[in-house]
Amino acid sequence: MTEKGVQFETIDYTKEPLSAVTLKRLLHAAGIGPRDALRTNEAAHKQYVAGKDLNDDELISVMVAHPELIQRPIVACGDKAVLARPAENLKKLGL
Repeated sequence: MTEKGVQFETIDYTKEPLSAVTLKRLLHAAGIGPRDALRTNEAAHKQYVAGKDLNDDELISVMVAHPELIQRPIVACGDKAVLARPAENLKKLGL
């Protein structure tokens, strides 16, 4: 994005945790559910998610409490967002 001259703000949500409302908004803007943005190789996944029948709101609460579970980066532009891994997903934002 820097190479294209796009200005952006970086929020490291492992250091500045997202609120449940913000995470829901980002997921909605990306057109994905919380399971689509879940990192399953983290120890926290095994401890708090694996084998549990969590609904979306419960899963979002766990993701907010343990932000290492959230795939990154999530890139938002206006009312759209994408998981930018792979980076080609940025094209969906017109970037």
